Amino acid sequence: MTTLLMVIIMIACVVLSFFILIQKPKGGGLSGAFGSVGAQVMGVKQSSDAMEKGTWYTMLLIGVLSIASVFTLNIVNPEKAQKQQTEQPQQQPAANTPPAAQ
Repeated sequence: MTTLLMVIIMIACVVLSFFILIQKPKGGGLSGAFGSVGAQVMGVKQSSDAMEKGTWYTMLLIGVLSIASVFTLNIVNPEKAQKQQTEQPQQQPAANTPPAAQ
């Protein structure tokens, strides 16, 4: 189950990268320093609200799946494991074993 969640998280990360790269830059930062060159090379001129909503929903999906993956991990408490080993009785040989050939 954990492996499946990790694969879905990786796919969601690729989708999130897609949404981020195709959005129109808001200006400021490094994109403002280069003028409109960055928008022509790495992005599109116009992006809709669907791209922004897709970004938020994908980020939400990654967050929820990351939290869910923690609950699917099989974490062993060393003290508890040691206590269980000492409490388990030693296995006795089965009583139905045939006698050894003489």
